[in-house]
Amino acid sequence: MKHAFICKVGIALAVGVASIASASAETLKVSTFLPPKHAFNRMLTQWGEELAEKSGGELTINLFPAGQLGPAPRQYDLAASGAADISVVLHAATPGRFPMTGLAAMPLSYPSEGSNSAVSSKRLTELAPEYLAAEHPGTKILWMAVTPPLKINLADKKPATLDDLKGLRIRYAGKVFQQMIESLGASPMPVPPGEVSEAMAKGVIDGATFPFEAVMAFDLGQVVKYSLEPGMASATFAVVMNETSFNALPEKLQKLIMETTGPARAATFGAMWDEGEAKGRQYAVDHGIDIVTLDDGQVKKLTEIVTPIIDASINAVDESGKPGRAFYDAYTK
Repeated sequence: MKHAFICKVGIALAVGVASIASASAETLKVSTFLPPKHAFNRMLTQWGEELAEKSGGELTINLFPAGQLGPAPRQYDLAASGAADISVVLHAATPGRFPMTGLAAMPLSYPSEGSNSAVSSKRLTELAPEYLAAEHPGTKILWMAVTPPLKINLADKKPATLDDLKGLRIRYAGKVFQQMIESLGASPMPVPPGEVSEAMAKGVIDGATFPFEAVMAFDLGQVVKYSLEPGMASATFAVVMNETSFNALPEKLQKLIMETTGPARAATFGAMWDEGEAKGRQYAVDHGIDIVTLDDGQVKKLTEIVTPIIDASINAVDESGKPGRAFYDAYTK
């Protein structure tokens, strides 16, 4: 009888401890609009596993990819309102809302160290506390990300020169790409990323701006025949967390989040994106996509075309009372 009583007490204590652990565990709802296999979702899954391990199971994430909680333009508001604890924001999805951040997406504008994502994502994250936090109210920036430069991918017409782009209908993301496409004599078309394949197949658009990684992620190998290098500009992202959700966490879990994000996480993610870009380029080659490289003369012409766009964007931010030129110079330093 005594042995049975001790066993029952032991079982009760175990259940009680498990209940307490369960009650104290925190699960963060994370939203992305990107397809399940995208690098962002893979990185967030890895980060979630790291949080769970280092917190002893006290902090986990629940990932909702592919726009389950809302489309790309709503991602920031999902986090700011608390509908999601964390979301991945594509700044270009809401034109005009993030003018300072948008300067990092200017054509041919990258840190002097290089245009690869590991470098640009880390640099942008380093600058975020000083320059970009005010553009993300109600949220805490965990890390920033800059895509490998986006290429113009076309269904039928081979772009031997910039003039070959005139008259084409090209899917864009954000005001910068809209202006750039217009300056090249083409027509910008606002098609959601997930609808590009069908739009190109049906001839609604002639092309789309994507890095190679996204060409692979959205499986565009059947509709894209040509890609133009070098990449003309990048797109910026932010992983943001609702401030109230962050502040509600125990101090040790807040510290864990901060220790596992920031510039180091941005660089790690950027390296993953760069690896994905290399794989995406191989995907393009394997699917018979002809990768066309502009010669030096065409690159010089492109630079002359986009410089007024860059200057006008910087001046607009400066005139609004924000340090646009200082931020741009710090980013491209």
